[in-house]
Amino acid sequence: MNVRVDEGTARAARERALARGISVNRYIEELVRQDTGEAGRAFVEAAADFMKQYESVFAEEFGRDTEGTREGRR
Repeated sequence: MNVRVDEGTARAARERALARGISVNRYIEELVRQDTGEAGRAFVEAAADFMKQYESVFAEEFGRDTEGTREGRR
């Protein structure tokens, strides 16, 4: 993959990679992994908030004693 960035961004990437003792490619790879990890955490947090907000609705529909089971479904 080839990526074009302005000279200031390229210089910053080179400097940060050098300071960490890694290649620019490795630095960018780590940034992408970090970014995708943050998105995953944000999704999980949003899902948890959703479940908390609608917990009573789910409990009413599926019952409170059915956590993790299928037998409790109507």
